[in-house]
Amino acid sequence: MSKPAKPLRLLLGFDYGTKQIGVAVGQVITGQARELCVLKAQNGVPDWQKVEALFKEWQPDAIVVGLPLNMDGTKSEMSERAEKFARRLNGRFNLPVHTHDERLTTFEAKGERLAQGQRGGYRENPVDALAAALLLEGWLADNPSE
Repeated sequence: MSKPAKPLRLLLGFDYGTKQIGVAVGQVITGQARELCVLKAQNGVPDWQKVEALFKEWQPDAIVVGLPLNMDGTKSEMSERAEKFARRLNGRFNLPVHTHDERLTTFEAKGERLAQGQRGGYRENPVDALAAALLLEGWLADNPSE
């Protein structure tokens, strides 16, 4: 008799970029996510020890990686790189990995920061982790039965 699938409770979300990768944590019960951190990356490759530390600390049940599609919904070079990053996460941590359309999440994150009074300065206070939280909440809203 096979064991029933473990229900998803906690997820890590990643807003992939070549210089920075935003990370957020979300939970299925509330459908909400919050920003955790921004990881520096060298040509899209993070410090895997820092990624591993996040997985040890949060012990997620699954992963969501933002898929940066073109505005017409077609894939781009960046979406192929994000999918490769998603496959690497799956290979390293052996957890289910989902991708989610992240179009406009960075724009929305900048709008939220602007509403909070931030004027520019995104190098000092990047929006990548907030974008990760927004894409994770989008995935949770689109997958309420997971």
